[in-house]
Amino acid sequence: MPAITSANVANAIVKLVAVDALPALMGNLVMGNLVNRDYEPTLAQAGDTVNIPIPPTLVANNIAEGGTVQTQNPSLGNAQIVLNTHAEATFQIPDVTKVLAVPDLLRLYMQPAVVALAERIESDLLNLYPLFTANGAAGTPGTAVTEGTIDQAETTLFQAKVPASAAKYLIVDSAAYSALRQIPRFSEYYTAGDAGLRALIDGNVGKLKDFFIFRSQFVPRTGSAPATTHNLAFTKDAIGLVIRRLPQPLPGTGAVAEYAEMGNFGMRVIMSYQPNTLAQQFTVDVLYGVGVLRNSFAVQVNS
Repeated sequence: MPAITSANVANAIVKLVAVDALPALMGNLVMGNLVNRDYEPTLAQAGDTVNIPIPPTLVANNIAEGGTVQTQNPSLGNAQIVLNTHAEATFQIPDVTKVLAVPDLLRLYMQPAVVALAERIESDLLNLYPLFTANGAAGTPGTAVTEGTIDQAETTLFQAKVPASAAKYLIVDSAAYSALRQIPRFSEYYTAGDAGLRALIDGNVGKLKDFFIFRSQFVPRTGSAPATTHNLAFTKDAIGLVIRRLPQPLPGTGAVAEYAEMGNFGMRVIMSYQPNTLAQQFTVDVLYGVGVLRNSFAVQVNS
């Protein structure tokens, strides 16, 4: 059995913090859980560029009997996402031993830091809306979302050749979500069955016009009254969120770090001692970048 040392205790504390951090972060993300995160969390530095290949488009040719194949020279697409955001949230705990004895106290300290990171990521993803220019916007600024608006957005993605098997998502603000819950055909049991009952009783819109509908507090609004709310309809491959591991602190500097990773989403938790305040300082940070992968796979839904 290994001896109990201060180094072992320090590592155990950081691991305990990291275990609580990531599930809380994932639970507070909406967009972050829906976009493409299929990129390995390798070590990187702020400012690095990640190149993401995009499959080319090929054409099927009819080969006549005795004919020859037609060789195509497709150009592999490439999307670049810059790791330009190093987000952190730092807090201090005067008596870390008390926190270890009462785990609920640790969650009280950790949750605000994690929520702050989640809100930053959510805002950055939703603020990509101006870059989706391949499709015309659906809806009218300053006007409530209607069934026709949702239908228009779905039709636009279909015409953009979004695969039928690809899940489609619609992120709206609270006002648009409320308007959707009040569409008569979808909010009553006698017209929409169980889906209408959930909207009426539980308040969940669920799925509408082939969109899984979610609401977010960070959907951007621009302009003065009537302001334009930039809701977004998209598929997973429209947006990329790239996470990269930050390096460990230099040995002997008095800081201990641990990684918390889940589903290609990861963060670093650093613990260090602050002699000026006689407290343990915890920093939860993440290095990431967001960007458009397929411009035609998303459409703005204005309201």
